[in-house]
Amino acid sequence: MISMRSRIWILTLGWVLSSGVAFAEATQFVTEDAAVERILELADQRLAVMPAVAAVKWQTHAPIFDPPRENAVIQRAQDLGAPMGLVSDPVKRLFELQARLAREVQGALHEEWKAHGFSYSEPITTLVALRPRLDGLTVDLLQAIYLAAPVLQSDEFEAHYATLAQQRLHGAGWNDQNRHDLLDVLHSVRETPVPAVQRITSSGLLRVGTTGDYAPFSLEANGSLSGSDIELAQKLAEQLHARAVFIHTSWSSMLDDLGRGAFDLSMGGVSVTPARQAQGAFSIPYSSGGKTVLARCTDSGKFHGGLAAVDRPKVRLIVNPGGTNEQYVRSNVHHAQINVYPDNRAIFDEITAGHADVMITDDVEAELQTHHHAGLCRTLPGTLTHADKAILMPRDPDFVKAVNDWLAPAIAAGEPARVLKSYLER
Repeated sequence: MISMRSRIWILTLGWVLSSGVAFAEATQFVTEDAAVERILELADQRLAVMPAVAAVKWQTHAPIFDPPRENAVIQRAQDLGAPMGLVSDPVKRLFELQARLAREVQGALHEEWKAHGFSYSEPITTLVALRPRLDGLTVDLLQAIYLAAPVLQSDEFEAHYATLAQQRLHGAGWNDQNRHDLLDVLHSVRETPVPAVQRITSSGLLRVGTTGDYAPFSLEANGSLSGSDIELAQKLAEQLHARAVFIHTSWSSMLDDLGRGAFDLSMGGVSVTPARQAQGAFSIPYSSGGKTVLARCTDSGKFHGGLAAVDRPKVRLIVNPGGTNEQYVRSNVHHAQINVYPDNRAIFDEITAGHADVMITDDVEAELQTHHHAGLCRTLPGTLTHADKAILMPRDPDFVKAVNDWLAPAIAAGEPARVLKSYLER
């Protein structure tokens, strides 16, 4: 198995790559395996165009080897990949390999036609008509490589995906050696730092890290991602002339994922904390709140006194791992029984079922969960803390400015508050 932590990509409605082939259906999860599969499918699609190219060259007596055209395609791929942060030499090697495979397919067909007569049965077009399709596949492939770059660099990449390559690279022209060559060159893909705005503009993609477990900001259910911050992220992507791609992260790994460039920014109810400020940059806040106490309504009287009422030896306090809830509990609770529960989406059912007594969580989440769970009540009218929600980013001043240039007027117009309210009322 791939050693790096598996990530999930969720593609927003309407993302269609330039050739007209959709990378995935709306809100469909795209795992690392599926991202690599997409690259293989595109490589196979490109080679599948070569019989049509061979037929045109046969009819027009054009040479199979066309160095100016091949060099132009390779150079264009390098030029497109560079502002995405894709190191030039692996891109060059990848498209040189594709050019070689294309020549081999065309050459084999020409030899067959010389021996047995021309037998291409499809309508014959022109190279001018075929080239936009090939140029579109170049863009598609670079976008797919850009998204899959972290897994391509994994030590186990070639061994892990050899079987998938065997399954997906099945058209004319593929053999075991060619499949190995493709996996080898894909494994050589490397990234180089480029300014975030440039990378987003060049790729047409905004990679948004989100946990998918924190309603009403970000919640994954039944293969679909929704929430106020998901909607805001899509609006931000539009402002940046890109489309949002949501990458799964967790509260415990968010800072590590940010540091290694797994996403461009993180949204989903991310609180501003000193630890996060030490490793990244935040936008201006768009929501504020604090920690409060949530319990069964029948027990609300027991916990009306706030932290002192919660922090008692027989109280079963449940907490989700890695985020500010656990940080607060570890710092302030010394006597209650602390139970770490890994699934923040189902954690409130544990209180309802009587497996836990109380939870300390953000007031906005408490408001939502009391709306969805009739037996749960917020036992503390106020909050134990104060915290702002903001967008977490790398320390890139131009990127922070671009985000704030969109966010400030949105806040002034009441957009984040309106969107949040709409999800709280659902």
